[in-house]
Amino acid sequence: MANESSARTSTASAAATRKTVRRSRARFGILALLAIGTMINYLDRTVLGIAAPQLTNELGISAAVMGVMFSAFSWTYVAAQIPGGMFLDRFGTKLTYYLSMTFWSLATLLQGFVTGVGTLLACRLGLGVAESPCFPANSRVVATWFPQKERAMATGTYTVGEYIGLACFSPLLFALMGEFGWRALFYVVGAAGMLFGGIWWLFYREPRDHPGANAAELEYIEAGGGLTNDPASDIEHGAKAKPKFEWRTIGRLLKHRQLAGICFGQFAGNSTLVFFLTWFPTYLATERHMGWLKIGFFAILPFIAASVGVMFGGVLSDWLLARGKSANVARKLPIIAGLLLASTIVLANYVESNAVVIAILSVAFFAQGMAALGWTLVSDIAPEGMLGVTGGIFNLAANLAGIITPLAVGFIVAATGSFVGALAFIGTIALLGALSYIFVVGDIRRIVLH
Repeated sequence: MANESSARTSTASAAATRKTVRRSRARFGILALLAIGTMINYLDRTVLGIAAPQLTNELGISAAVMGVMFSAFSWTYVAAQIPGGMFLDRFGTKLTYYLSMTFWSLATLLQGFVTGVGTLLACRLGLGVAESPCFPANSRVVATWFPQKERAMATGTYTVGEYIGLACFSPLLFALMGEFGWRALFYVVGAAGMLFGGIWWLFYREPRDHPGANAAELEYIEAGGGLTNDPASDIEHGAKAKPKFEWRTIGRLLKHRQLAGICFGQFAGNSTLVFFLTWFPTYLATERHMGWLKIGFFAILPFIAASVGVMFGGVLSDWLLARGKSANVARKLPIIAGLLLASTIVLANYVESNAVVIAILSVAFFAQGMAALGWTLVSDIAPEGMLGVTGGIFNLAANLAGIITPLAVGFIVAATGSFVGALAFIGTIALLGALSYIFVVGDIRRIVLH
């Protein structure tokens, strides 16, 4: 009896100790790595948009051909999504992200040496291949390191890197281009990415291998549905290999309305995003006739607005979830509201004041930021052990916008000499995306493949 009493006392004492131990916050350090990596990712893919007005003059590239150059990145980016997801599922997050960042940064740096359309096209194609695993890897990290109730916040935090980098660095990049020419942009941004690749390799760890994550934090993550196994960690700990991927699985996944609906919705949101990442500086220079310094200043405002929109959408989603709202309401409401509001970009066609135009564009980009929660839904609906492939399918569909939108805008501008039709195109696609979330997606629940 004494032994039993002693054992009970010991167990109770251990439980009490666990409750009093302060939970570590290693997951937020990992989130900081993701946010910086995503910021560099978008600087690398969009710095061509900043260089475009100077570059087109020097290389003699027309608006239609420049649309092809903007689009070329997404040709290989989209094509490599599923192979990139398979690579991620096989080799794990740390190695995949390191190789991806190193090679995409090299492709960016090499753009500073291009001499014509052929070499520029080759660099853009290489950039697309190298960046393809990034967002599936981001989604895996969030699903691994964060409980469900924090995933929208985490997704919003790293997604804000897409916008805040351009908001913070656009004036500097325009000043750099004015002083040293457009080639300097690619040298600086490419070198920064290669440096950060080394930092990622040194500091990224899976939760159970992270020296800064204590037992209380691991229990908290696991209780919320985190700590999904990383393939590299599984292999290291002697787990059996997962079943081999089969191509017919893609069709089986897309038969589920949750995935099909969010794929089109993300395509719609990305159409607004891609316009700002590619044609926006040219729009200000040619349609609104702004000088370089004014473009550098005005270009900041929509990106700041989008950054606020991303964080607002993520916080709102988690707030709704914490107050007992279903995933259908908490995840879908910010996205639907954002897409509806993003469609108001078309109003810029009907005002003369540059200040009002920037205000309209800032509201539209704020709204697109609100809608950038699609990756949270991927974490919620992906079948067990298939987050990489599901994320690859989602990112493939979403980034068709990177192919279609730059081409559509380029050909509209080339044919009409104006951006009026281009903004109408962007607004219509955003509206259709909202309708997809309303009528197609249905209940947010994990897909089970039989």
